[in-house]
Amino acid sequence: MKAMVLCAGLGTRLGDLTNRVPKPMLSLGGQPMLAYVLGHLRAQDVRQIAINLHFQPETIRGHFGDGARWGLELTYSKEAVLLGTAGGVKRMASFFQGEPEFLVQYGDVVTDQDFGALVRFHRERRALATLLVHERQRSNSVIALDAEGRIKAFLERPSEAERARVTSSWVNSGVYVLDPAILAEVPVETTTDWPRDVFTRLARGGRLFGFPLSGYRCAVDSPQRLEEARAAVASGRCRVQPLE
Repeated sequence: MKAMVLCAGLGTRLGDLTNRVPKPMLSLGGQPMLAYVLGHLRAQDVRQIAINLHFQPETIRGHFGDGARWGLELTYSKEAVLLGTAGGVKRMASFFQGEPEFLVQYGDVVTDQDFGALVRFHRERRALATLLVHERQRSNSVIALDAEGRIKAFLERPSEAERARVTSSWVNSGVYVLDPAILAEVPVETTTDWPRDVFTRLARGGRLFGFPLSGYRCAVDSPQRLEEARAAVASGRCRVQPLE
């Protein structure tokens, strides 16, 4: 299976930490965060990986190169204008041609989740998209699931009135398994996001599913979360070996 890691975001919520360094290159345990993301994908037998770039692209490309030293095949997509989480994947549609499914992971999500179980769940349900989900109160997303894991509703940055109508603590974890057919829902070279522009629209179609998180997961979207991830790596709570 192929994967794409989304690394083009600016990481502005980390303040001065990302003024000169792309967020995926922030250090966790002496290695860039992206080394942990790629290390976990390799451990899950995902070897062909696309990475989109924007801010200081050569910092990432210069460090990881073509990935051959780690047994990976890395392909880069430099975005002069940010295309969003879905638009960036759409731009790489040819990379996924012929694949029955592929994986997308946000570049600031550090996880040791078993992706094999996630993919099997996706295949068994013949899903268009399967989202890794976890439970959290007051998140930017709200996902309602039925007993089979089908997504009945997906709210992105809901208003208080919208929250009141959906009783659920399930939220988006930033890892997806996608059928390539879903790319038909994404316009070419247009800034488009999976949660805001695609999942909210397709949620009632019956082919979006949620798979509950069973491992460690941290979205490094603030200085506090960066420290959480560092502590998890140091303590062994996050069971991921980075590329070295």
